[in-house]
Amino acid sequence: MAVRTLQLAEMKARGERIVAVTAYDHAMARLVAEAGIRVVLVGDSLGMVMLGYKTTVRVSLDEVLHHTRAVVRGAAEALVVADLPFLTYRVSAEDALRNAARLMQEGGAQAVKLEGGAEVAPTLRRLVDAGIPVMGHLGLTPQSVHALGGFKVQGRTLEQARRLLADAEALEEAGAFAVVLEAVPAELADMVSRRLTIPTIGIGAGAGCDGQIQVLHDVLGLTPRHPRHAKRYAELGDAIVTALKAYAAEVGAGTFPTPEHTWALEPDVLAALEQERED
Repeated sequence: MAVRTLQLAEMKARGERIVAVTAYDHAMARLVAEAGIRVVLVGDSLGMVMLGYKTTVRVSLDEVLHHTRAVVRGAAEALVVADLPFLTYRVSAEDALRNAARLMQEGGAQAVKLEGGAEVAPTLRRLVDAGIPVMGHLGLTPQSVHALGGFKVQGRTLEQARRLLADAEALEEAGAFAVVLEAVPAELADMVSRRLTIPTIGIGAGAGCDGQIQVLHDVLGLTPRHPRHAKRYAELGDAIVTALKAYAAEVGAGTFPTPEHTWALEPDVLAALEQERED
């Protein structure tokens, strides 16, 4: 059954945890859907996971669009949220509207996500008023990694904690349907979750959030990194390397392909071809 934005608030009210992951292509999105996960983020983390960038800052709107289309085709019943990349929503509200509309009209996303607190609340409100569901993102906001001085936990000090609480309330007031809390102390994330009526979805923010999101490739063991907030539920990277080595060895030895992996000519075709060559 398809999940839509309004249902997430109902899930929070029932105490039902929200499960979300990132996905970036059709094949993975199909498997995510098969696993029963109904909230999928096409995050700008695709820049680091799929494209080899050092940060998310280099990710373009066209790149997010490309991956969003693929994910939507693979997870048709999911709530697909697409990230608005760096500076695609901060220059002006008009830019934000135009770019968010592209993610929905051309990409097929049902919602968009943007980073920032009170400073982006007016833009968020413009998007919501235009009929675009928006998910907020607070704490460690990767698009601001250079301003933050790296990938660091946010909200540890009293001043930072107060600001994060105020930002969360500003996003809710502006009409966000949910807020991602990334790399935030668990006690603070729990407080934010209790203060808001909209759901919080944590990544490295403790179990007190209303839901959790993880980068799919971290969960599956497809990346060499081992972020503290992620649990590896499989080591598919090792399995893939093992499989590819076995394939390469069989090709090198001439044992693959075997007759069961090939097709034969119809009877007498080979003899006829050889006879034609002799003639």
